[in-house]
Amino acid sequence: MIRVSLPSLAQTMAFGLKLGRLAEPGDIISMGGGLGAGKTTLTKFIGQGLGVPDHNYITSPTFSIIHEYLGGRIPLYHMDLYRLQGADLDELGLEDYLYGKGLCIVEWPDRLNDMMPEDRLHVELEINSETSRSAHLTAYGNFKDRLKMFDIQAG
Repeated sequence: MIRVSLPSLAQTMAFGLKLGRLAEPGDIISMGGGLGAGKTTLTKFIGQGLGVPDHNYITSPTFSIIHEYLGGRIPLYHMDLYRLQGADLDELGLEDYLYGKGLCIVEWPDRLNDMMPEDRLHVELEINSETSRSAHLTAYGNFKDRLKMFDIQAG
């Protein structure tokens, strides 16, 4: 696991932009952290790194479950599974996104249970103060080798 210090919004932005620029088609980033930890904020910056146009304002998909953002280098699929505890996920068609050609970001990934993709980067956000966060990165599957290429500095 790598810990990245994000003491300000500017550093969170730089981190998100980097993740977006390095993302490849089919990548999955799972995000954990409590309410207000900054999962959607980080997703906005990842989207900017992908080149998602500014008019495609990235918001939390809590009530719609998934938002699609096109127009960037690759599509961005942003899922928020917070409300799906105990739901039958097979009926939602999430596999089409999880194994699609875009970058899939999944908030509250624990709700996926056995649908959790083997290859992914997990980012656990921790609140340090009102403006400061820490990101704990854990690579699974093919991301173990790729994380080295990201050249992310531990903090």
